[in-house]
Amino acid sequence: MRVFLCEKPSQGKDIARVLGAGQRGNGCYSGAGVVVTWCIGHLVEAVPPEGYGEQYKRWAIEQLPILPERWRVEPKAATAAQFKVVQQLVAKAGELVIATDADREGEMIAREIIDLCGYRGPIQRLWLSALNDASIRKALGALKPSAETLPLYFSALARSRADWLIGMNLSRLFTLLGRQAGYSGVLSVGRVQTPTLKLVVDRDREIARFVCVPFWAIEVALSHAGQPFVASWTPPQGSTDDAGRCLQQPVAQQAAERLRTAGSAQVLSVETERVREGPPLPFDLGTLQEVCSKQLGLDVQETLDIAQALYETHKATTYPRSDSGYLPESMLAEVPTVLDSLVKTDPSLRPLIERLDRQLRSRAWNDGKVSAHHGIIPTLEPANLSAMSEKELAVYRLIRAHYFAQFLPHHEFDRTMAQFSCGGQSLAAVGKQIAVTGWREVLATPGPDDADGEDAQRSQVLPALHAGLSCPVGKVDLKALKTLPPKPYTQGELIKAMKTVAKFVTDPRLKQKLRDTTGIGTEATRANIINGLIGRGYLVKKGRAVRASDAAFTLIDAVPSAIADPGTTAVWEQALDMIEAGQMALDTFIEKQSVWVGQLVQQYRGATLSLKLPPAPACPQCGTPMQQRTGKSGAFWSCSRYPDCKGTLPIESPTGRRSAPRKRRAASKAS
Repeated sequence: MRVFLCEKPSQGKDIARVLGAGQRGNGCYSGAGVVVTWCIGHLVEAVPPEGYGEQYKRWAIEQLPILPERWRVEPKAATAAQFKVVQQLVAKAGELVIATDADREGEMIAREIIDLCGYRGPIQRLWLSALNDASIRKALGALKPSAETLPLYFSALARSRADWLIGMNLSRLFTLLGRQAGYSGVLSVGRVQTPTLKLVVDRDREIARFVCVPFWAIEVALSHAGQPFVASWTPPQGSTDDAGRCLQQPVAQQAAERLRTAGSAQVLSVETERVREGPPLPFDLGTLQEVCSKQLGLDVQETLDIAQALYETHKATTYPRSDSGYLPESMLAEVPTVLDSLVKTDPSLRPLIERLDRQLRSRAWNDGKVSAHHGIIPTLEPANLSAMSEKELAVYRLIRAHYFAQFLPHHEFDRTMAQFSCGGQSLAAVGKQIAVTGWREVLATPGPDDADGEDAQRSQVLPALHAGLSCPVGKVDLKALKTLPPKPYTQGELIKAMKTVAKFVTDPRLKQKLRDTTGIGTEATRANIINGLIGRGYLVKKGRAVRASDAAFTLIDAVPSAIADPGTTAVWEQALDMIEAGQMALDTFIEKQSVWVGQLVQQYRGATLSLKLPPAPACPQCGTPMQQRTGKSGAFWSCSRYPDCKGTLPIESPTGRRSAPRKRRAASKAS
């Protein structure tokens, strides 16, 4: 019997339909000589410390580090019934086909169960990039040998075990040290979550430390042949900062007076260059999350859920958890089918699709740049737009537009730079004249938040100018401005910072090693990391922004810099990639992690943390001083007389932001 092991029921149903396995059973579908069953995400999980010994139920520094000699997993209680179904079917299998998601985590979901069940028979791998029937049939005809994807499992195991070693040991260590210093909450430490949190803490501190600096700018209204345009004053050397802003008000005021009395500005030079911009790549997941955060206001987890639904439920787009926006060259042959399906999906697109150049080959088609996955694009079969929610439709249209862009010409425009002399002062004007709209016909233009005055000037159309021409001066506008602090991270921007973390690394040797390509987390996990930080009360949502809570500052100040350093985690991610490529052994990586964790425990075992603890408020019910606790929804203030008194308050950050996501009816005990 051939058993297909899928990741989730909907996936199993799709594959069973194509295989002709139409008989529904308990947790499976069956047909002639074939059974399709499924997990429900991870059916098994790593055993917690107490599973390795009763003594670990009590948190104590002297027990650390906890280093399992033989790693164990156990079935999850919530899905134990389905695990038994899978276990029984695997025991009867003559051949097994792994049909979980085509990524590191999907490989682990299947292989952990296979190992736990003791299966030793032949294994093949079904590698799917889309769940429409045509894609499933194509993948069934090209099953991969088991050995080809086995390194994915080792890489996932390395990540899981490293997360366990760091999370279990260092969370206990710093929570216990925190309690000695008067902090009663849990200081949760994670291999990826802690450096991610530090990114936000550092940004918030940069905002808090920021001192506004006044500067002055002058805009001058000019015209030629009846066409108005705006030029900007260029301050003289010695009056500016490194960014060219004038810091001396008298200099700017004097310049404004001279400009007002000059009457006209003489053109010194005019330079025009043709700029050609190729289309952006199809989306990888991280870029999709960035764009949806910026343009649609979606949380990163919401974007992932929608992308998953477009792939899994609607069969409208390809596999969403991709880290690559490039497309394999073999998919060029599918272009006519995809475009024809898009017309069937939405007939109103016919005029646009007829203008697309199906022979055009953008930079997206590049086998050398395709990873295990390719960019997120529409599938080969028509989709049902009426079945999509408003948000699903908005995300689908973005994905579709980026695919259309690959078959439209480059966006071309003429950029003109004109230099002027006016009353002894220097002026400059920038103009932009679009020559070919190209792919920008199908992609949204930046919103109002992106168009400041400077951008508006750069996009103005200049009249025909030439050296020696005289342009009359109209209004001269002297502007008193102030430098602005950095903006808080949005979730989309935080995803981008996690991907490009090398730019935050100061060690030149480490920076070179990272080569600005290795981030922290993966496309599949970054949204969960951010959600986890919000859930624990370390990050607080404020509009579209995320800010650090008091607990976040406390944690980052408590842990050693190496734990919170994004560069350290990025190097670990690089090691996981090496394991996936077969260049490093799993045991070697875990041994190094174990030694490192042991050294940190030894170093901090007797340390005294110096924590800046927020003052404890009085209980609103009984007046007793309160203490911080951490519940399922994050950190909050709880009456120190709990459970006799159940008074609670949300935690306010130094700037008055609430770090508790929602009101609690009663206090929860910390772990």
